[in-house]
Amino acid sequence: MQEKGTISIHTENIFPIIKKFLYSDNEIFLRELVSNAVDATQKIKRLASLGQYNGELGKLQVEVALDAENKTITISDNGLGMTADEIKKYINQIAFSGATEFMEKFKEAKDANEIIGRFGLGFYSAFMVADVVEINTLSYQEGAEPARWTCDGSTEFEITEGSRTTRGTDIILHVNTESEEFLNKQRLQEILDKYAKFLPVPIKFGTNEQQEEDGQDEEGKPKYKTVETDNIINETNPIWTKSPNELKDEDYLNFYKELYPFSEDPLFWIHLNVDYPFNLTGVLYFPKLKNDYEFQRNKIKLFSRQVFITDEVKDIVPEFLMLLHGVIDSPDIPLNVSRSFLQADSNVKKINSYITKKVADKLAELFKADRKAYEDKWNDIGLFVKYGFISDDKFYEKAKDFVLLNNTAKETFTLNEYKEKVEATQTDKEGRLVYIYTNDPDKQDAFIQSANRKGYDVLLMNSPIDNHFVSHLEQKLDKTSLKRVDADVADKLINKEDAPEHILTEEQSTQVKTIFDSAINKPAFKVELESLSPDELPVTVTMDEFMRRMKEMAAMGGGMGFYGQMPDNYKVVVNANHKLITRILSEENTDTRAQLAKQAFDLALLSQGLLTGAELTEFVNRSVSLI
Repeated sequence: MQEKGTISIHTENIFPIIKKFLYSDNEIFLRELVSNAVDATQKIKRLASLGQYNGELGKLQVEVALDAENKTITISDNGLGMTADEIKKYINQIAFSGATEFMEKFKEAKDANEIIGRFGLGFYSAFMVADVVEINTLSYQEGAEPARWTCDGSTEFEITEGSRTTRGTDIILHVNTESEEFLNKQRLQEILDKYAKFLPVPIKFGTNEQQEEDGQDEEGKPKYKTVETDNIINETNPIWTKSPNELKDEDYLNFYKELYPFSEDPLFWIHLNVDYPFNLTGVLYFPKLKNDYEFQRNKIKLFSRQVFITDEVKDIVPEFLMLLHGVIDSPDIPLNVSRSFLQADSNVKKINSYITKKVADKLAELFKADRKAYEDKWNDIGLFVKYGFISDDKFYEKAKDFVLLNNTAKETFTLNEYKEKVEATQTDKEGRLVYIYTNDPDKQDAFIQSANRKGYDVLLMNSPIDNHFVSHLEQKLDKTSLKRVDADVADKLINKEDAPEHILTEEQSTQVKTIFDSAINKPAFKVELESLSPDELPVTVTMDEFMRRMKEMAAMGGGMGFYGQMPDNYKVVVNANHKLITRILSEENTDTRAQLAKQAFDLALLSQGLLTGAELTEFVNRSVSLI
């Protein structure tokens, strides 16, 4: 048997394009060829189970063999095998139509994955690393003859009689000079560990040496001999392929440690298992998070039939759950040949919604089953819940019942519970409920104490996402606004009818304002007199709630860049009813008046951490001189 021919692709430029566009991702050749070998192995097993193959199955496995001296890599299986006709059908006729249009469309393309993915060129990824590729195969079909196919990376191929005597296929790659990195055993082991760690058929790559007991010596002590065993690189039955009923907590924790060996134990996990209207399995873990903006994404691994595809899962997993760890496996996710990039379609959207629902249901279940344990985990899971609360309306509908609020007294409330707690004392004259919060309880302690003296409760909102969470609460909660505790003096945070009377005359008020304007002499600080309780501070410096919030969002990249470029502006609230203001007015010496006003202003700045550098030094020296 001998035949020569031309691969039917209607262009001689396909191989240079494969090599050029996939060069940056050329390690996928091994994944593709091993995956094909696994498919062939599973198919023969399936045919046997259906009674369509009655021969001996033998030891079903895939073997990867390296011959560095001869510069070859061989991927062997004992699966279906192929006849010469099947080689011509499945290998020579690359299955796509309109090759000319394809070439025209993608001649300037930069996305290799799109090219390969659209036209099913998985086998041809071999030519990214090989000058010559051989197929040596024998079909399972009775009476089939072995066949050998060779191609040198051009469109010319040759089919001759093969040498295999047993069912299956060998793919032999004659590695090119540019790809000799793959002639390193360690490099191949790394690729197999990455992509084939959980394939459903055993993958053999070389052997391991180990000690085995071999009788006893003259003194009766055990003797050992060195034996070689197959180096099987994969676990063929990972936990996500099993039923949750078969698994214990220990199994989930051990698998987590296998995936993330240097991470703390997860808080809890969710086992995904659905077969309609799409097929999806997997395990998602809630990790312990630091309370900062360290969003460690790309920790979820995507598989397709146990073949690792990618850890870029942003289309499948909702954005707010990208902080989870674990695995997802679905044959229904449309993947290109490199199996690395997702194509958005209805299945992906359904899977996204399903995962959102499963996570919400799990959190609701934990909250109802053991609220104390849920509260103990809140520091770790609060970031997930708030992120989802903000970004996903379907998740919000469930999360509004188990999202928690913490106050500075270290108490915890649901949204409904907190409303009941504060509505009697924190409703303004317009009937609007006002929630007061701090994002830095140490720095804003003076403001918190002032609010507490008024009988107001102060929420703690100091996570990286709370600036957005606060704004979202205002959108979702009926007739409710949120103000940071230092947005105004305590008497003005909630506008009520019972403001203290102003004890200064109009002339005195003007005089005080002039004294402070002159002493401060900074355009960014606008002086205003307020009628406050005599027990409040003589001077308080605040920033408008709206402006401060917009500037903080701009700093976090929240699309408020215009506000980020605006200069900071502050309100200097002078407590007209404080005895220090009366003293300033009674002081006849102009310099002493200015010095007292400046000292009161600097004290206000100091209490908020706004006094730094030379101004702080000046304040200290002035304070010493006044003692």
